Amino acid sequence: MSGREGAPLALLVAIDTEGDNQWSLEARRHQTFENIHALGRLHAFFARHGVRPTYVVTYPVARDPQSIDVLRTLLTGGDCEVGAHHHAWETPPCSPEDVVRHPYALSLPLGQFDAQLASLTLAIEEAVGRRPVSYRSGRFGFSAAHVSSLERQGYLVESSIAPLFYEAHKRGPDFVGAPLTPYYLSYDSATRPGTSRLLELPISAALNRRVPAFLERWYGRAPSPYMTKRLLRLMKIAEVRWLRPSYNSAEQMIGLARQLVGRGVPILNLLFHSSEAIVGGSPYNRTQGELDAFYDRLGAFLSFATRTLGAEPMTFAEYRSRYER
Repeated sequence: MSGREGAPLALLVAIDTEGDNQWSLEARRHQTFENIHALGRLHAFFARHGVRPTYVVTYPVARDPQSIDVLRTLLTGGDCEVGAHHHAWETPPCSPEDVVRHPYALSLPLGQFDAQLASLTLAIEEAVGRRPVSYRSGRFGFSAAHVSSLERQGYLVESSIAPLFYEAHKRGPDFVGAPLTPYYLSYDSATRPGTSRLLELPISAALNRRVPAFLERWYGRAPSPYMTKRLLRLMKIAEVRWLRPSYNSAEQMIGLARQLVGRGVPILNLLFHSSEAIVGGSPYNRTQGELDAFYDRLGAFLSFATRTLGAEPMTFAEYRSRYER
C-alpha cells in the first residue's frame, strides 16, 4: 500500500502516557504511576509487532523518578520517541481547583498556556535528555491559537485532532470536518490546512460508511449528541469508529483501516492511554480477562496493518521527516 506521493502507508501508535486513572477525581488528586512502571511489558509487545511507538508524557510523569528511569530505558533501544502530553489541570502554573475543573487547554488564557507549555517541555527535556518535538493535548483540547506557541517551543508534530470529535456543547473542541490526512496547521483554524510548519497527524477516526459531507457534519454536531449518536448506532445507520482498542473490536478497526486506505489516507494513527494497559488503571480494563482481550484486539490489528496492508511502523518525528522529504 502507498500513501503521499507513493510513500508507504505509515503505522503510527501514540500512547497518552500519564498517571493512573485520570478519569477519576480522586486519582487526579493523589497521583500514582503503576502503569508507567509496567510500560516494559507494553513496549515488548510493540517490539514483537515491529511497532515504533511515540509515548507522549505528562508533567507529573516527567517529574516522577521511577517513571523517568522507565522512559530512559525505553529510549536506549532506539525504537521509540518521547513527546509531550499536556494536561491543563496538572501542568504548572495551575491551581488545585483545576484538578476538579478538569479543563480543556483551549479554555486557558494564552499566557497561561504558554507558561504551561514551557514547563512541560522543560520537564521532559530534563527527564530524558531530549527536547520533545511531538505534542498531544489532553482531552483533545487543542486550539489553532496554540500553533504559534508550539512552534516557538520547537514542536514539529501535533496530534490532538480526531475528525468528527465534538465537545463544543461542553466548551470543548469542535473537529468536525477535519481532514483525515496529514496537513500543516493554520494559525486560525484547527481543521483547515494553513501556512504553519506544525504538521497535524489526525487520529484515525471516521464514520463506518461514506456519506455526503453535509450529513457527516450533521452527525458530528447533532443536537443532544450522545442520545442522537446512540440511536443511530443502535439502528445500524452510522457510527464513528476509531483506531482505539478499548473502544472498538479488532474487526471494526480492521474495517476502518481498509476504508481509510481505500480513501487514499497515508497514515493509520492509533491511540490509547498507558493506564489502559494494566488491570484497574482505567475505566476500561478492570479485570485480567478484559486486559487480555484488549491485548488480543490490539495484536490482531497490528498484525493486519503490518502484514496484510504492509504499513510501515514509525514514530511521529520519523513520519514528519519523511513527510518533509
